[in-house]
Amino acid sequence: MVSFDADLIRALQDDGRASIHDLALRLGHSRAAVSSRLRAMVRDGTVRVLAAVDPAFLGQNVLAHVSIRTDGTTEPVAEHLRGVTETVLVSAVGGVHDLVTEIRLGTMPALHALLAEIRALPGVVDINTLIYSKVIKGFFVSEYRGGVRIDGIDAELIEHLQRDGRASFRALGEAVRLSPSAVATRVERLISGGVIKISAVEARGLAQRQLSLGVGLNLSGNDDAVIEAIRGWRGIDFAARTLGRFDLVMTLVEPSPGALYEALERIRALPGVSHTESWFHLAVLKEDYTRTLRAAEVITAGQA
Repeated sequence: MVSFDADLIRALQDDGRASIHDLALRLGHSRAAVSSRLRAMVRDGTVRVLAAVDPAFLGQNVLAHVSIRTDGTTEPVAEHLRGVTETVLVSAVGGVHDLVTEIRLGTMPALHALLAEIRALPGVVDINTLIYSKVIKGFFVSEYRGGVRIDGIDAELIEHLQRDGRASFRALGEAVRLSPSAVATRVERLISGGVIKISAVEARGLAQRQLSLGVGLNLSGNDDAVIEAIRGWRGIDFAARTLGRFDLVMTLVEPSPGALYEALERIRALPGVSHTESWFHLAVLKEDYTRTLRAAEVITAGQA
């Protein structure tokens, strides 16, 4: 069952709107088994399938990873970070730091202002920031390249898909007063144009089925060779080139400490990796890639 669940979630991360028929073919299970298991995992919160708007389309051109040390309990700082609009991830970690957060903003001045706000929080001892220069692998980064305009109906569809990425075209059509075929055309255009990506978010942490490890790498050789080696690794959910104390940062997700250790050893053994530092995600306190869109704002963003 564990392998079945992991394979199903991975397939949904690759394509959140894959049909039950296609999922069954990929996994080698019956459609009934796949449908039943997916409903159960959604119902108990193991997985959420949703749409996220690409950061570049929203004008979020600055993505950063911030590690935070505190002088006591982390909860007051974590509570504040959970309420910050610009944070998409907040996690309590074990390692040199106590919390990590991923933030997405429009400009470097906005980043500096938010970092100053975090430093000033009661209980924060210090912070360390990595800026993503290139996202290599990320289930909710679709590499929008421009040229797509959207209207109010598209914006409404996106908001529905942010709540349920697998909503049927019929249900979406009823919500926006269009035929299922018209909705299908619009959704495909949003996906193929890189405006949105529909993927799966899996519950992670010590209380969940999957464990997560953050890893920072310093490289001594050809960056591209390391990147190509890890790009297709199944246990790597996220990877990015960074500016800061690491050259590369990634997230490993595996079902056991032993599997995490094996994955980390594979990374350490890669030619060109000179040093690694890791931190254990004890509890993911926020993971929210959705953003509410107002039609006027979105049309402008699509023209930029």
